[in-house]
Parts: sequence; structure tokens; C-alpha cells
Amino acid sequence: MQPPQRAGSGPIALDPFDRALAQALAIDGRAPFSRLAEVLEVSDQTVVRRYHRLRGNGLLRVVGLPVGSRVGLFESWVRVQCAPDAAVAVAEALARRPDIAWVTLNSGGTEIHCMTRARTREDRDALLLEKLPRTRRVTAISAHTVLRKYVGGPGAWAGMAVLRPDQVAALEPPPPAPGYKDARHTLDDAELAMLAVLRQDGRAGYPELARASGLSESTARRRLERLREGRAVYFDVEVIPEHLGFEADASLLLTVPPARLAEVGAALESHPEVPFAAAITGAANLLAVVLCRDTDALYTYLTERIGAVPGVGQVEVIPNLRTLKRAGMLVEDGRLVDPPPAP
Repeated sequence: MQPPQRAGSGPIALDPFDRALAQALAIDGRAPFSRLAEVLEVSDQTVVRRYHRLRGNGLLRVVGLPVGSRVGLFESWVRVQCAPDAAVAVAEALARRPDIAWVTLNSGGTEIHCMTRARTREDRDALLLEKLPRTRRVTAISAHTVLRKYVGGPGAWAGMAVLRPDQVAALEPPPPAPGYKDARHTLDDAELAMLAVLRQDGRAGYPELARASGLSESTARRRLERLREGRAVYFDVEVIPEHLGFEADASLLLTVPPARLAEVGAALESHPEVPFAAAITGAANLLAVVLCRDTDALYTYLTERIGAVPGVGQVEVIPNLRTLKRAGMLVEDGRLVDPPPAP
């Protein structure tokens, strides 16, 4: 098998095995390499070499993230309007903040979208009510609370699907215990320290997690297993869409009657073009991120897929011009890189 190749000056394209490995890691980001090799029907050495090549080149990253609704995070989707000559600088400043997970430059380059994940209401309000309004050249801000995620979080994105059903079943974790959704988990300092490591490397070993948290290796292992079993933490794979052949990236704001919101959200969950969808506050009450091969495919998706979903009223399509941050990872020159240390 050959490593991913760059065609001309375009993005690096991932080959079928890269995609299979990415999907396997999206299902279980901490599966041992031996288990991944068994499911993918290759040697252990093949999986190890390819994973380290992809990660080392910034093409793939496994990240461990808290489930906001389970650990009490305050998650908001924010639109920031800027003067044309200030948008890039403001977006870069937002991308450096550890409490912001995603940052994109949108529309004509004068609008920024970001997803905040604040630990406390005070932290959220400090950003939305104090820091952003006082930022020079910011002309308008609208913040929308994330109410319910339909897509994006535990579970592999359907658009990445290349594995056979039996391979998926072999990697899927056991179902959670009954009633887990009703329980909240408060992260302590040791767990927060482990998550700080896992946000940058979801496959970090237990010795590293133990050093970061001050726990023994056995205790760090038990803590992480408990967080995973309670669905308070999940592991995801970040791959830049262009490397998968998706050139058209847009956000959709849908207006849906409240009585149809769950139904429309479930419909979007089945669309392989949608890696993220959530109910949000505001007049447009459903946000979806859409990835398509090109603008013609995006047009087809809007007219034939979105247009056929009962309950969808108005739709605003906002093109994504540039992504600066994905799931906590900075995006530079088409590669995922570690963010700077938090101040």
C-alpha cells in the first residue's frame, strides 16, 4: 500500500485503507492496534505504520472529548460579524481560545462561526457579553444555545462509511447502562487533566494520563473506563474534508415548527452529507453542517434531500470559506496541528 498522495497542488487524497482506518477509529478511537488489524484484515504493522504516518502528517487525529450535555458544559453556536479587514485576525484569536472548539470564516469573509464549550455560565457570559463586544471591528454578535445534538458526538459520521456491517459490529462498544442519560457527571481536577491530554491525543497511553492527573496508572484506567461507560466522554476522529474529496462545505440554518423538530433532526441524522446537526435557540432553530463533493452536489442535496424533508420551512445556506479550528485542533496548510498551550 502506498502512502496518501498529493495530486498537483490540490489536497492530499486518502486511499481506501486510510478511510477504513479512519472509520474504525471513529467507532472506537482507543481500540488496540491488534484489534484494528484483525477487523481490517491486515497485519498489526500495517495499521501501526499507516496510523503514525497519517497522524504525523496532520491528516488524521483521534481526540477524546467530553459530552457537553452529560458533564454540564455550556455549548453555544456563535455568529460574529466583522469589518472585512478584521475577520481573519478575530477568527485567529478565537481559534487560540481553549474554550472554543470550532472556528470557521464564512459568507464573504466578514462572518465568523464558532462553537463555544464553556465550563461555567460565567465563563460563557464573559466571552459573549464582555470580550467579543469590546473587540475592535466586531460589528454584530448572535449567540444560540445548543439544545440537542442529532449528529456529531459519539458514533462515526455516516459519510465516512466504507466498512462492512460485520466490521462495524466488531468495533462498536456495548450499549450504555439503562438510565445513563438521566445522570450527570461532574468532572474533577484529575479527570479534567486527563481530558486536556486526550483532546490532543485520544490514544495517549495510561502512563501519560497518570502523569498528567497525578493518579496511578490503574486508577487512571478505571476513571477513563467509567467516563466512557457513562457516555460522559467519547472519542472522535478528525479528518479535513478536502482529503476525503469534499470541496463544498456549508452551514444550513433551518426554520422548523417545534412539533416537527425531532422528526427533521432524525431525518438529517440519516443523511451522509451531514456530519453535524443540532437544535438551537433562535428563529432558525436547527443548524446543520453539510459536506458535498462540489457545488453541484450541494445544489442536488438542497433541492432533492432537504427539499423532501417534511416540516422544513426556510433554509439559509452559508458557505464555509475557511476552517481555522476543528474539534480543538488548529488547521494550518491543510493539516491538523496542536493548539498553543492555554494561558
